[in-house]
Amino acid sequence: GFYDLPHGVCNAVLLPHVQSFNAAVSSVRLADVAHAMGADTRGLSPEEGARAAIAAIRELSSSIHIPPGLTALGVKEEDFPILAANALKDACGLTNPRPADQLQIEGIFRSAL
Repeated sequence: GFYDLPHGVCNAVLLPHVQSFNAAVSSVRLADVAHAMGADTRGLSPEEGARAAIAAIRELSSSIHIPPGLTALGVKEEDFPILAANALKDACGLTNPRPADQLQIEGIFRSAL
């Protein structure tokens, strides 16, 4: 809402970065995602499966012309503190498998530039 951008596009841009953050605690679940997305996960460790899921998410996003990062959407790094503070107020954060603080959320945004 801060930039008046489409919610779904913003989610799609951030998804691989959020899942990279979450992979430390949800690699098995992400490996399941990789399998569901058609990746061959036979013989992969959960961590490798998680990386395969993130790669599949990136590939899907690219194939449907999701912008490659926040910079393409006009998001400015100097706004990360307020964007992260707003993200911390969102009730959806309570269901994320890995809790994140202000600096971690800013880091996720930075990785998505």
